Amino acid sequence: MTASLRALRALFLLAGFYLMGLVLLAVVLGIDWLLIRAGVAGGYYPLGLVAFSAVIIAPILRGMFLFLTAGLHTGDNPGLAVTADEQPELWAQVEEAARAAGTSAPSRLILTGDVNAAVSERTQLLGLLRGRRTMYLGLPLLAGVTVPQLRAVLAHEFGHYSNQDTRLAAMTMRGREAVVHTIDGFREGRTQAHVTIGNLYVGYGRFFLRVSESVGRRQELAADAAAARTVGRDTTAAALARVPLLDAAHDYYVRTYALLAVDAGALPPAGQVYGGFPLLLAARGADGVAALAEGRRVRKPSLYDSHPPMAERVALVEALPDDGRTDDPAAPAALTLLRDATTVTAAAEAAVLRSELAALPRLDWPELVMATARAEAGAEAEQLQKAVSRAVRSAAGDDVPGAPGLPDLGEVLDAVDAGLLWMLIADRMPKPAAASRLTGESARNFIRPAISDGLTSLVELRLIADGRATPAMSWSVAPRLGLPPEYRRDLAPAVAAAVADTPDTAPLRALLATDPDPAPVPAPAPA
Repeated sequence: MTASLRALRALFLLAGFYLMGLVLLAVVLGIDWLLIRAGVAGGYYPLGLVAFSAVIIAPILRGMFLFLTAGLHTGDNPGLAVTADEQPELWAQVEEAARAAGTSAPSRLILTGDVNAAVSERTQLLGLLRGRRTMYLGLPLLAGVTVPQLRAVLAHEFGHYSNQDTRLAAMTMRGREAVVHTIDGFREGRTQAHVTIGNLYVGYGRFFLRVSESVGRRQELAADAAAARTVGRDTTAAALARVPLLDAAHDYYVRTYALLAVDAGALPPAGQVYGGFPLLLAARGADGVAALAEGRRVRKPSLYDSHPPMAERVALVEALPDDGRTDDPAAPAALTLLRDATTVTAAAEAAVLRSELAALPRLDWPELVMATARAEAGAEAEQLQKAVSRAVRSAAGDDVPGAPGLPDLGEVLDAVDAGLLWMLIADRMPKPAAASRLTGESARNFIRPAISDGLTSLVELRLIADGRATPAMSWSVAPRLGLPPEYRRDLAPAVAAAVADTPDTAPLRALLATDPDPAPVPAPAPA
């Protein structure tokens, strides 16, 4: 079956999605008419039936309304709208890509915070009539692709609306969005009638999506081919292959850097939530970015996928005939198209971040590392401190939960030396219910890592308070707390000795007693 015939079949099914509402409406009204007619002939008016029918008709009409107006309710994704006057170089690339595809340029360009590029329209009438067009470009995407690769991405996106595509296929894609919008609307229903009618729409919608997504997947491949014709095979393949790597790298960046200190109540400097990602890409290089994607689980293909697997798309583009145009990895990054990128990224943060997140205080990167280390160490240490506090009070005959004060590192070591670690402290450490049945060596081995982490965290808090721990901020490796050389060498074995079956705190006490600034040894007197 050709792509046009598949699209035509999907279009008929799309019409059926709407006609289903008309059929349901006709059935309910027809039954009402017959029953009312019989009731009138018998001398009574079935008002209860009319009320019951109204309850059923309401969700049917709602579904038809949602379907017809789906495109009108498409809201903009959060982002920063930029005009051609503000960003003429970026707009020039977008408009040129639209011209090359033989379609109209968008009326709006919005910069977002994800690794993505998309074109959307506010459609009408079953998603079949075109409306205002908006282009979305992710700042992380601009940071991670070159200008030629961005042209390939743009050529792909406008390829969906190209005159070279069948009109039926484009209509099917817009109709698919209307179907999804309608189904989502029924999920918000509160009555049983909404749920029942909604299940009918969901069932039909799944069938339609299975058919239409095959059209969508072919559209993606057609858009890839259009990009290859416009920009070149090698550049298009490189751009496609780059996107999943950037997606993995950006996920890592957000977790490890941008939101590093959120739990501690802080964010990076203004503009650096997005502005730090280019620094990570530059420091890691191509191999380092690829390494961040290693081991990432590849989602199993589904009949409902709108896109073919990326590996398949790249392979199909690479299999195209050589057109003599090569990719230039050294070309400028697409982010260089932005004027005053620092100001733009700061404005994008204000537009994208949730208000409660944007309101957090901003700290420099080294301060963020220290704030995070302090918060994480405090949380780890608190569990051990509470257990020690209760154990000490229990040993003194006063085992009441919620001790008024938490012991410091010295007091914890004193409790261990007093023989309380495996007698009382371990039993008071938090553990899952299943672990509470463990005894003896099994119980000790289960809880030992938590005690070890808590003790290590107490040492780190001591070093932070003494100014001997420093932030190790780097874009090439994950940020961490930097410890003095002797602690990097001896802390782990010293803690292991302190939490052994027969605890020995002497190595850890000796390490803590190390003089950070030993006096210089005087030179020997001349003979």
